[in-house]
Amino acid sequence: MKEMLMYINNQWKESTSGKFIDVMDPADQSVYGKIPQGSKEDVDKAVEAARKAFESEEWKKVKPHERGYLLNKIAHRIREEKESLAMMETQDVGKPLTQAKADVEAAARYFEFYGGVADKILGETIPIEDGILDFTVREPVGVTAHIVPWNYPIQIISRSVAAAIATGNTAVVKSAEDTPATAYRLAQFFDETDLLPGVFNLVTGYGKEAGASLAGHPDINHVTFTGSVPTGISVMKAAAENVVPVTLELGGKSPNIVFADCDQEKAIQGVVKAIIQNAGQTCSAGSRLLIDRTVKDEFLEKVTNAFQELQVGPGKDDVDIGPILSKSQFEKIIAYLKLADKDGEILTGGRQLDIGGYDRGYYIAPTIIDGLDHNHPAAQEEIFGPVLTVFEFEGEDEALRLANDTEYGLVTGVWTENIGKAHRIADRIRSGQVFINNYGAGGGIQMPFGGFKKSGFGREKGLEALKNYTTVKNVAIKYR
Repeated sequence: MKEMLMYINNQWKESTSGKFIDVMDPADQSVYGKIPQGSKEDVDKAVEAARKAFESEEWKKVKPHERGYLLNKIAHRIREEKESLAMMETQDVGKPLTQAKADVEAAARYFEFYGGVADKILGETIPIEDGILDFTVREPVGVTAHIVPWNYPIQIISRSVAAAIATGNTAVVKSAEDTPATAYRLAQFFDETDLLPGVFNLVTGYGKEAGASLAGHPDINHVTFTGSVPTGISVMKAAAENVVPVTLELGGKSPNIVFADCDQEKAIQGVVKAIIQNAGQTCSAGSRLLIDRTVKDEFLEKVTNAFQELQVGPGKDDVDIGPILSKSQFEKIIAYLKLADKDGEILTGGRQLDIGGYDRGYYIAPTIIDGLDHNHPAAQEEIFGPVLTVFEFEGEDEALRLANDTEYGLVTGVWTENIGKAHRIADRIRSGQVFINNYGAGGGIQMPFGGFKKSGFGREKGLEALKNYTTVKNVAIKYR
């Protein structure tokens, strides 16, 4: 059994309680490792180490380009071990190996991107009046907290930690208790460097204990959280007690809008990939399909045929769709499917699959549901599985009404050959990202990512994310 420890102040630690949490492989629900069940005391030690490092003269003397060198070293180590890291991610999350390899490459690119930005974070001069030089500087916020979800651990740790350290902050990461392996390996990569003790810290444990303690800690300066809306609200409330800003990415119910004039073959590929990635356990999954009424039957038949050709199995076999993470997640999806079967029509899927040799794993056939009212729970709520709900529209106005008619606003796909129509839709969509004739753009390390409405606020990725981890100071000098 693999034992993964916490990393605090450049030391490997068990929890103060001495307790451990079992970690399971979703493919067959077998226990393959364990992590410390971190507590408030462990979080306190990690935050104390991060605060001491941030306030130290040694960290202040590290030049911006030297922080960049450090981040590029981590990128290099990720690429050196890309195969083993992908296997770890597959064993942890259950996703197919091809998808896990893409996640590992994205993680390396985050460290490279922010490593290159570290010495290019600029202020500006502001004209006031003759004899006054006024300028701004961007300074690090301080100690940053990173509460990571279970579905994309190596990507999401990398995108926020790399940006935080690039801008001169220190970091405390709380990894997901279900999927901690690649976070542990990243901590080992940091340990190989000459990084000042306390700059990067990793705590493990349950969200309700270690995660809650970190979100509400009085000595942190920013919280980054990705997860469910209810937990995000709790994180925001806890941070508000200490007047600490948060960046929240809380999921979505994202639509693909398919117009009659689209390239159908490209649209079909985009629609299918958008919902099956990571077995639909993706915040930006394209879980709603809105189709022009005039082509609905033709297009839907092709999508259904494509779903029926998909292979489901353990991620290590590199199939199209891997297992659902856990029993609780599986039961949630099944409950939605039963409700949808009663109120609509399941065109394909809608059932559990038995995979030979993996009887204890939770596998679901990719599912398409038609005939639901758009107010139905399966149409409005985040199912987090390989489940696609279908609706028809007539004209741009109805397409927009349906697309915007949920509490979420994370991603939208638009499929049309009419550039004017594409721009009109993009203008009126309430969504943080809009993809026209594609969906996802290869991960988009450089593209700001975040949502409207209950999908959260603040932006990850790209240069925009640097605003999360810096604060603006204005200096005015009167020289005559």
